[in-house]
Amino acid sequence: MNDCRVIAIANQKGGVGKTTTTVALGAAIAELGHRVLLIDADPQGSLSISLGLRNPDSLEYTLSDVINATIEDETIPYYQGIIDLPEDVDLMPSNIELSGMENKLLNVMNREKILKTYVDQERKYYDFILIDSMPSLGMLTVNALAAADEVIIPTQPNLLSSKGLNLLLQSVGKVKRFLNPELLIGGILLTMADSRTNNARAVESALREGIGKSIRIYDSVIPFSVRAAECPNEGVSILTYDPNGKVAEAYRNLATEVIEDEQVENKDRPRDHSAR
Repeated sequence: MNDCRVIAIANQKGGVGKTTTTVALGAAIAELGHRVLLIDADPQGSLSISLGLRNPDSLEYTLSDVINATIEDETIPYYQGIIDLPEDVDLMPSNIELSGMENKLLNVMNREKILKTYVDQERKYYDFILIDSMPSLGMLTVNALAAADEVIIPTQPNLLSSKGLNLLLQSVGKVKRFLNPELLIGGILLTMADSRTNNARAVESALREGIGKSIRIYDSVIPFSVRAAECPNEGVSILTYDPNGKVAEAYRNLATEVIEDEQVENKDRPRDHSAR
């Protein structure tokens, strides 16, 4: 297995920018010359829709088919269902059929590691695999965390979002203890931040002085932007939709932070840039 990094983007709270972060961070990492696979692990298919697939329910092959084939111990062709996208990233899409897999997984042996089996198969083709998880702590999110090397936690700098962090951190701790001892918290990412408000500045300061003493909070802060909210309508990332804007710049800075982490951790390890 090569040094591909698998990163889950997770938070049980909705509306904190998980999908936007998956799309933009993936595109920014690809801009830096890395091969990237995005996995849509949310039955709502938000990642797939955000990347221009207007009717994911019509797709012939999605993540639910991958999970079902893995459960049935069937061979999955190495590029089955993966979609090439214009921004130099690949996508394993999702649709509503994935919702049925949550219940099916409950009765499967080694149910928490079904997604990991597929992810490990794809590692040799990519430098980074980013998993967009659903806004819950159910079986699909547990699978995403069990498959990942690390987790990035997007959160808004407000009181309600910050309070929800404790529950997620406890869940990450349980996955690390019982399922994935190598799982790391890459960091907490502050999203949709309005630095003009006293409340946002106060919450960010409190997080950095509190949780930030034991868990990394990225230096990059994603600012609030109406243009970022418009991106799903265009089916592209903010790097394409508003390449010179402040949000695109913030995600490029985040990608640099993530890449620098890789260089520190893997500086003595050979890289495998095997192409398909």
